[in-house]
Amino acid sequence: MFRIRRIFDDAIPVNQDAIRQVKAIIQKRFPAVSEQEIAHLGDKLRNPFTLRFRPILFVAENMRHKVLGFAMVLHEPDINFCFLDWIATAKDTLRGGLGSALYERVRTECAALKVSGLFFECLPDTPGECEPGLIKDNIARLRFYERYGARPIINTGYEAPVNPEDTCMPHLVYDDLGKDTPLARSHTKKVVRAILERKYKDLCPAKYVEQVVASIRDNPVKLRPFCHGRPHKTRRAVHDRFSEKIVLVVNQDHEIHHIHERGYVESPVRITRILSHLEKSGLFETLETQPFPDIHIHGVHDADFIEYLARACEEVPADKSLYPYVFPIRNKTRPPKESTVLPGYYCIDTFTPIHRNAYPAARAGVNAALTAADALLAGRRIAYALVRPPGHHAEQRSFGGFCYFNNAAIAARYLREQGRVAILDIDYHHGNGQQDIFYHRSDILTVSIHGHPEFAYPYFTGFEDETGTGEGEGFNCNLPLAETVDGRTFRNALMQALAKVAAFEPDFLVVCLGLDTARNDPTGTWSLTPKDFYKNGQMIGTIGLPLLVVQEGGYNTRNLGLNARHFFEGLAQAVFTPTRDRTLTQSPPKGIQFRYAPMPEDVEKIRHLVAATGFFREDEVEIAAQLVAERLEKGLASGYYFVMAVRNGGRLAGYGCYGPIPCTLAGYDIYWIAVAPEFQGKGLGQAILAKMEQLITEAKGHTIYVETASQQKYAPTRAFYERCGYTATATLPDFYSPGDAKIIYSKPVPLSV
Repeated sequence: MFRIRRIFDDAIPVNQDAIRQVKAIIQKRFPAVSEQEIAHLGDKLRNPFTLRFRPILFVAENMRHKVLGFAMVLHEPDINFCFLDWIATAKDTLRGGLGSALYERVRTECAALKVSGLFFECLPDTPGECEPGLIKDNIARLRFYERYGARPIINTGYEAPVNPEDTCMPHLVYDDLGKDTPLARSHTKKVVRAILERKYKDLCPAKYVEQVVASIRDNPVKLRPFCHGRPHKTRRAVHDRFSEKIVLVVNQDHEIHHIHERGYVESPVRITRILSHLEKSGLFETLETQPFPDIHIHGVHDADFIEYLARACEEVPADKSLYPYVFPIRNKTRPPKESTVLPGYYCIDTFTPIHRNAYPAARAGVNAALTAADALLAGRRIAYALVRPPGHHAEQRSFGGFCYFNNAAIAARYLREQGRVAILDIDYHHGNGQQDIFYHRSDILTVSIHGHPEFAYPYFTGFEDETGTGEGEGFNCNLPLAETVDGRTFRNALMQALAKVAAFEPDFLVVCLGLDTARNDPTGTWSLTPKDFYKNGQMIGTIGLPLLVVQEGGYNTRNLGLNARHFFEGLAQAVFTPTRDRTLTQSPPKGIQFRYAPMPEDVEKIRHLVAATGFFREDEVEIAAQLVAERLEKGLASGYYFVMAVRNGGRLAGYGCYGPIPCTLAGYDIYWIAVAPEFQGKGLGQAILAKMEQLITEAKGHTIYVETASQQKYAPTRAFYERCGYTATATLPDFYSPGDAKIIYSKPVPLSV
């Protein structure tokens, strides 16, 4: 028995182990592959720009996480095709259904990406073209692919040897994914050029590439007739929905906690309404809640508070609710003895009761949140703990706001054992519980977007100047908003929050999902629509991290399920769909740090770095150095801002220079991006550009411009900006010299919607 899952990155131990096993399979099955290519498998997942493809890695593994086989697909979104780079099993055969399952998963993913087709290579099956011992295996492979309608492209020079002594050159095979559409010549030329220039850039000289591309003359391009099977027996059909699912863990014991008092909006129907809409989406896979020991609760809540809550709930009569009404402004060191008074010692409001079933329901919610967190540690990308009662108002030693245990904080501490964690609270009300629990810590970042405490519960926390204390200074961020907020205003705040999260560079993100930001929620004043929730999900999905979503508020049962569904559809679209967009976590290579204030020695460092690229003229090198000197002399009045990428030891690995455009309200120019030769092709340029865009966004910029030349040698520069979402908006002919135009690219500030 096995399952197939996608490996998004090598950030968590279970993925690191899977990639290690994949490397071992490659070494065993493909001994001719270089050690360097195998070693950089994880780097390719983190920095797809090193390949100029976006890699998608699937592993087939048993329940003990032993990898039985894998497939690596390269997605090219601009040309719109996929290339099957690897498919292999740990053993020497694809029998037993494993190979079919892997290939079918690849086909499903490619169909969901809406690509034109799937291309891959297969060695020839004609006697005399390869060693006799290989022909039998080659026939078996091509027979296997013919079962899906995939066949070699013919009448081209793709099989032509690069060197005269080369033999056994591969066919280029095409799978139209069941669409039965002709393969256009122009498209095929682009595909072949991309494969040869990128995948085989160290093997195929430019002359050979041009020769092969020019050999594609048929339109439409022809495929070889079926040689090993019958066309009518092919399994060509493929559905176009992503196979990856969101893990759903429901607190099945939530219904026992049902307060019937008039006006108590935190009711069981909330879960029912959400589930009714999620089931229609096809996005979820339900996991059964597993039990976890109390030690995880003790990690965030005080022992006396836990003991009180358990005892008090057990002692209250089954048909009664005990509400706090006296609170210890003074003498907190002397808890009262009277049971009817004691709730106020541990509660922050008058409307959250002690109830017979409050403790067992809240305790079951903790198990659900930890089960969902465990799914992330097992390699799942998104997990949703659909729990009630909610938890984000529960502090270290107090309950309130319908919350008894802080599910998100408990799960975050659990995930912290495997990496850095950020908590993003997007409930209408301040996440005072996480703030209180982690206020002194720097290893768990807490960020909350909420109604300003001048009008919104819990009133006494959530101010902007509450940023943490001691070691935790700067690791708590509050973004309080006005009483009237629409979707665009909320997304502007969300952009700031995600930038804060990205700068923290966590390994996991815990999202406290409040649906009480919706229009007509009885506890809120904002007006978010289903469309807004979809966009919010998309934005959070672009963070590029394993995501644990924990349900918090949301009390308008008419739109609750619809808004939840839209949020997760947006989240899934961003997470499960590889696109050309960079993520907010496009990070520099390990060992690189950013700084922003130039130092006197940077003048010479930048002069040396720009010259070392071998790309710029001497006068351009001097201009680059002069900009730093001018910034040092005039400060910010110079209009030049810098992002310095510094490697361990202080050496400059790369830098960017940008600044506001004079006489514009919010336009910004990017003047320079330069990367040291040893760091080129490793994603550092994209990381520097992303950092400049983030800083421009924070400065309320609204459009970014960059200029380059039309000469052929600047083609990689133009391609770089186009991959990063910039559009050529103006061309000034003969600007630099006859025949050399200036091309002006522009891009709206990221996510300024």
